[in-house]
Amino acid sequence: MKIAGVLLMLVGVAALAYGGFTYTTHKKAVDMGPVQIEHTKHHYAPVPPLLGMAILAGGGVLFAISAKQGR
Repeated sequence: MKIAGVLLMLVGVAALAYGGFTYTTHKKAVDMGPVQIEHTKHHYAPVPPLLGMAILAGGGVLFAISAKQGR
């Protein structure tokens, strides 16, 4: 569980640092036999800072609980 806590903390820090993530979709615009035109669109999905802080805090709690159980 320590590893999961550390990973959650890293994800929380990354969410706070970057503020979101981008992804790309590809879609065929024209498909006429040998002629094919593809349309590429970039999307941005923002991650709210409160969600990043909640993930960070959850990872810290999980790490602390697993550290106490390990004694």
